[in-house]
Amino acid sequence: MPSGLGGSYRSLADDVYKSTTVAENKFNMIESVKKAFSFVAPGNGRSDPLIVRDDGRPEPTIIPAIRDNRKMPTAGTPEETALLGKMPSDSMDDIELKKIDLQIPTVRSMSRDDSSVSEERVETARGSILVAVQGDRTKPAILTYHDLGLNYISSFQAFFNYIDMRALLDNFCVYHVNAPGQEEGALPLPDDYEYPTMDELAEQLMFVLSHFGLHHVIGLGVGAGGNILARFALANPEKVEALCLINVVSTQAGWIEWGYQKMNARYLRSKGMTQGVLDYLMWHHFGRGTEERNHDLVQVYRNYFERQVNPSNLALFIDAYVRRTDLKLVRELEPNRRKDSTTLLMPVMNITGSLSPHVDDTVTLNGRLDPTNSSWMKISDCGMVLEEQPGKVAEAFRLFLQGQGYGMTTVPSARFIDFTRSTSLDDSDLLSLTHWSNASIHITENPISEAVAC
Repeated sequence: MPSGLGGSYRSLADDVYKSTTVAENKFNMIESVKKAFSFVAPGNGRSDPLIVRDDGRPEPTIIPAIRDNRKMPTAGTPEETALLGKMPSDSMDDIELKKIDLQIPTVRSMSRDDSSVSEERVETARGSILVAVQGDRTKPAILTYHDLGLNYISSFQAFFNYIDMRALLDNFCVYHVNAPGQEEGALPLPDDYEYPTMDELAEQLMFVLSHFGLHHVIGLGVGAGGNILARFALANPEKVEALCLINVVSTQAGWIEWGYQKMNARYLRSKGMTQGVLDYLMWHHFGRGTEERNHDLVQVYRNYFERQVNPSNLALFIDAYVRRTDLKLVRELEPNRRKDSTTLLMPVMNITGSLSPHVDDTVTLNGRLDPTNSSWMKISDCGMVLEEQPGKVAEAFRLFLQGQGYGMTTVPSARFIDFTRSTSLDDSDLLSLTHWSNASIHITENPISEAVAC
């Protein structure tokens, strides 16, 4: 670019921007910065204004309000509180902790804690047995029998105290039968005592019915107790209206079961409740994997077997059970010959748990029953159904009782049932009750035929 032209541009720039960028005869930028620092310096008592107008008057100074950040800000109005999302700082001033109430959960008890249960000794041809009566004796009778290592308290007390079973207790009388020497606090049986066989234990039930003046009963048995009730029903079908059997074996003991049970009985007599016997009893009642699904319940029953079971008396009961004979039930397929068949003639509800070691045995039993008056039920996620799934068993048991002619007046909101004896049931009652029942219960008449059909 020519020097002359460049010079003209430089002079033009000086003339245009000189008046706006350079303060003539007033103050420059350096002085303004010095005044600003001198104003905010601590301890400086100068009062010179930062900016001076053209007319010589000082520019008004704005001093911002200083907020004390050490205190939580408070909202003045409810609208501000809602917008800021904060509570007023004084909202907690009037709250004072008065006391702390500890709520300790109820411990599962294996001792008799129901004053409404009365215990009586019944004399039989093979010695006396303890029978506990629960309910009004003028009402229809339910007869229960327990499994190995248990008694009426540890087997049925929690189930009949379940909230859904309260209505049943108001309309039935329950007779809990204990096997000889298996009751709570039982003394050791004499050394020369000959324990009854399974058939003789079933015959003792006739003495129980005669003692209390019962003409017929509804049976509820678990394991070995269910086997005893089935024998009694075979010998006295007119005395049993219906049977509810849980984890019941209808065949004689196999070699593996015989060996384990004989070893258990031997250890119980010589050493008491050993770890091997305890593990077998836990497997017999709960199946496998019990610790993972219900740790607290397992500990309760472990403590019960270790501390409250008489080992020598249990050994005698185990010996009687392992020497059981086959029930010799035969299913008759021809309708004309069913009445003469050697099977249970009364309605039977056959229940097991999906985790129970006796599932296959209950299927075998169901295959030997009359399909027109029996049903097989497998309840999921349990082995000991009365303890692990009492609600489902109670629901199924109530449905079973209605099918036997005990009319029910239901109130679904309160889940209360009034049982009264009736002559027949119409279809509307059955449909309404079936709709109200728990859908997670699987009932089938013959699982064997269903499996073949599939």
